[in-house]
Amino acid sequence: MDAPLYRLEYLSLVGKIATEVENHVGINDRVLAEFIISLHDQSPSLKNFQSKLDEAGAEFGAAFVENLDRLIRTLHPKHKEHKEHDAQLQRMPGLAIRDRDWADASDYQDTPQEREAARRAARRRLDDDVDDMDSKVPCRPRRDSVSPRGRDREPPAHLQRDEQPIVGKVYRGRVSGVKDFGAFVTLDGVVGRQDGLVHVSAMRAGRVEHPSDIVSRGDQVSVKVVSVNGNRIALAMKDVDQVTGRDYAPQRSAQALTGANSAPLGVVEKDAPAQRRPKRLTSPERWELMQLIASGVAKASDYPELMDQELSTPATRAKGNDPDEEVEIEVHEKEAPFLKGQTAASLELSPVRVVKAPDGSMNRAAQAGASLAKERRELRQQELNEQADAEKRDTSTGWLDPMAQQGDRQFAQDLRGNTLGRRAQEQSEWKKQAFNKKTTFGKISTLSIQEQRKSLPIYKLRAQLIQAVRENQVLIVVGETGSGKTTQLTQYLAEEGFADRGKIGCTQPRRVAAMSVAKRVAEEVGSRVGQEIGYTVRFDDCTSAETRIKYMTDGMLQRECLVDRDVSAYTVIMLDEAHERTIATDVLFGLLKKALQRRPDLKLIVTSATLDAEKFSTYFFGCPIFTIPGRTFPVEIMYTKEPEPDYLDASLITVMQIHLSEPPGDILVFLTGQEEIDTSCEILYERMRALGPSVPELIILPVYSALPSEMQTRIFEPAPPGARKVVLATNIAETSVTIDGVFYVVDPGFVKQNAYDARLGMDSLVVTPISQAQARQRAGRAGRTGPGKCYRLYTEAAFRNEMLPNPIPDIQRQNLSSTILMLKAMGINDLLHFDFMDPPPAQTMLTALESLYALSALDDEGLLTRLGRKMADFPMDPPMAKMLITSVDLGCSEEVLSIAAMLSIQNVFYRPKDKQAQADAKRAKFFQPEGDHLTLLTVYNAWVSNNFSMPWCVDNFIQGRALRRAQDVRKQLLGIMDRYHHDIISCGRNYNRIRRAICAGYFRNAAKKDPHEGYRSLAEGGGNVYLHPSSSLFNRPSEYVVYHEVVMTTKEYMREVTAIEPKWLLEVAPRFFRSADSANISKRKRQEKIKPLFNKYATDPDEWRISKQRAKAIWTNDQKF
Repeated sequence: MDAPLYRLEYLSLVGKIATEVENHVGINDRVLAEFIISLHDQSPSLKNFQSKLDEAGAEFGAAFVENLDRLIRTLHPKHKEHKEHDAQLQRMPGLAIRDRDWADASDYQDTPQEREAARRAARRRLDDDVDDMDSKVPCRPRRDSVSPRGRDREPPAHLQRDEQPIVGKVYRGRVSGVKDFGAFVTLDGVVGRQDGLVHVSAMRAGRVEHPSDIVSRGDQVSVKVVSVNGNRIALAMKDVDQVTGRDYAPQRSAQALTGANSAPLGVVEKDAPAQRRPKRLTSPERWELMQLIASGVAKASDYPELMDQELSTPATRAKGNDPDEEVEIEVHEKEAPFLKGQTAASLELSPVRVVKAPDGSMNRAAQAGASLAKERRELRQQELNEQADAEKRDTSTGWLDPMAQQGDRQFAQDLRGNTLGRRAQEQSEWKKQAFNKKTTFGKISTLSIQEQRKSLPIYKLRAQLIQAVRENQVLIVVGETGSGKTTQLTQYLAEEGFADRGKIGCTQPRRVAAMSVAKRVAEEVGSRVGQEIGYTVRFDDCTSAETRIKYMTDGMLQRECLVDRDVSAYTVIMLDEAHERTIATDVLFGLLKKALQRRPDLKLIVTSATLDAEKFSTYFFGCPIFTIPGRTFPVEIMYTKEPEPDYLDASLITVMQIHLSEPPGDILVFLTGQEEIDTSCEILYERMRALGPSVPELIILPVYSALPSEMQTRIFEPAPPGARKVVLATNIAETSVTIDGVFYVVDPGFVKQNAYDARLGMDSLVVTPISQAQARQRAGRAGRTGPGKCYRLYTEAAFRNEMLPNPIPDIQRQNLSSTILMLKAMGINDLLHFDFMDPPPAQTMLTALESLYALSALDDEGLLTRLGRKMADFPMDPPMAKMLITSVDLGCSEEVLSIAAMLSIQNVFYRPKDKQAQADAKRAKFFQPEGDHLTLLTVYNAWVSNNFSMPWCVDNFIQGRALRRAQDVRKQLLGIMDRYHHDIISCGRNYNRIRRAICAGYFRNAAKKDPHEGYRSLAEGGGNVYLHPSSSLFNRPSEYVVYHEVVMTTKEYMREVTAIEPKWLLEVAPRFFRSADSANISKRKRQEKIKPLFNKYATDPDEWRISKQRAKAIWTNDQKF
């Protein structure tokens, strides 16, 4: 609770107690009231409170003391906080499950016997599979695979064992494994080791949500052999009494169904005869046959299909035998047992508001966008189209020049695109001024490396800083960007001996920063990267046993906590750029706070570039704050009188006014993204050129993250005499970059940030108003060199009423599925009591728990399953980890590994504007009818078969560097698979297995073709999504698809789409989907509206309805009579 509000409520309580005491004894003394409250705080019970009052000489009766106790417990803000927390705990117990002791990953691994049983089952499925090419691809064992387990010992002589399982006989057995689709049981009364499958439908009469509800690994069960087909044994439990072993239905020979047509999941019957669907007779054919039978020419017995169709009804027709039957599925509305009644309650909670005033002037301007940028973009595209259309050439021929060399050939239809590409690649005039041959990059310095180190502001404070680290376990360091915190502090600690007993770790919020800083420090130390100085980022570890200083992303340190919660490899950990508050940084706050209590020798340094570090100090036990002093000057703040409808146009007008009327000094403008900055640079250049040479020169310089990491020299160097520079930057210039010489700041008040919608389950990048803290930080940029001015392009009322006090941390506005899975893997189940600096909203946490439960990463009690622990070890989202693990059971892990690696990179194809048709033709050669995931697999396999050739990539318009990156990712994933002893198995051409594995991980992203437009997401609250024109399914859409993610541009486009069968959703996600009840209309069908054809003669929009037609007929008949 905020301190001022806490104090206000406490003073209100003091006044209430003082009034009660005055009414009782006639003394009005607020000091006495505070003394009574303090006695109550020291008393654990009412009786103890009464005794303390008696000892103090108060002659209060028991009824009055009870009244005081009631008032204090009701009105004291401290008790209010506890009550609110207890109410939340009672309302959402699923978020407060008791923590478990930390367990090593090996505790969750399968035993060698279980791995051997799963390996045998996979081999049996593989051997029984017959693909389209009639070729079998053998299992490729791992290099360090466990040797095959031999046969069990022979049974004692007094025990009778069958050579083979007998169909219809009841055996005792032990559950060896539990899967989503059933349980594997090892039979006891059979010679050797015989494993059979009990499908989920054969476990118990009625619907079973999951096999783990009935059995668990190691249970003794009684099973009946239903069928034996080669090495595959189908078992049933529902016909057998589990206590006595009595067979309830000795004559029944039902088969255990695991998939379509009674086939187990991922298995194709080897010797099963091909079942043809009976041909349906058309209506004319039926009429002709009925006439022939009536005349005596034909016999009815010769045409059984006729009688079947005449007499069959939906009630009498066997399920699955109707050739026109449509599988209808719907989302399972049943909640997870540990979240029962909580998800509905969470919908009533108000989520964390990213925008303080949704109807305010600033949010309206953000939603409207920069109209000037839109007009500029449309005008430029129109000019390019007109120039391309002006060049008339014959495009009816195939090749423009058939005699040209292979690499120089061009499609004739690429002529227009060639012109567009040539115009688009022409450098703008402002870019020619900002980026030319004379331009150099990076800060030019004639000083040596050691002289540069000594020139940094932190160098003068080295002794005091080291002393502060020695005396305190936790230290907050606040300093300006460029003061040397990141590069120098770690070196000072290493030189003072802190790296002798362990490593010094430094986290960065971005991978590029971790790599570049490590290279800079290695250069200063005089070693190569990977030796004394190293870095670790996702899919790239550049460290060795000699490494003393290690830079890494905050996510990598979080993964190290998964293996070693005490981070025993480090003596000092430095959380750099902590003010950015990424999800991983916030989680590390809580994890390291516990580690500090367990390890008194561990040192923690938290650095921040902002001045509001008191919150960090309060969180870490009130630790001291070490401030590296910087120069600050007063800044004059100016607001607009009225809200600005177009913030971009207003920013440029303000820049022009400053340049023409204010004294010398550079200008810094804050914009939201690269497109806005490029457009603004172009408009500013044209407006300045229109003013003529009489006005002073204005040097236009952009700053955004897509630029090279070495910034231009002209950004940091002062402008030449008589000129002024204007820097247009994103929020990177708030804290990450310090530009000297800035006297004027133009702040439109907007930033682009990522926000997660828990109802839709989707992230989106949106433009939102900044916070008051960010506004103050931006204004402070004008006071680094001298007194400055800040032009805020919003009203003062908007600053006070429409801006949040502080920015919303990432953990409160982004998806938390991966974070919660990792916390569960560390044994942290009580999310309500976990020490978050800013707790995430309950709705987001409940949504993440539901998602993990649907993925079978959590059991019915909300605890981590063995599958969930394996998923936590993969450095990727939970759905992709589930897809990889499932691929092992389905016998397609070789292919799915390649697909997962390809999904981790950006678009592998490139499409130059001058060769668009040629690039599209090359890309179409890789298209697979099953979808985009298989297309990516085909690209990777083709690259491998061409010996990883880079010229081959150029010929096929494929980005070779992206494929190299995918190859590195695949190697790391292969190492994780080996750690869990997973076999790498190829399925050959059987792509159905791959599609099922994809469906097992991304079933939440399933969509069904909408009769009106695009696709309709099957998940609750899902809207319409669309196939992108670049998808391999664009011209041949499937009825059901799953997609990797949704990208919001002009529409909600699905990225990486694969066609699936709807029945697969029921098999791989029984917790999330279920078959729609034929007796009741599904929820999705209820939402569909009947839209009649347009009738221009209709006088009533409901005239087409049957009730209206009947009423009209009755009225007509009445008129006749």
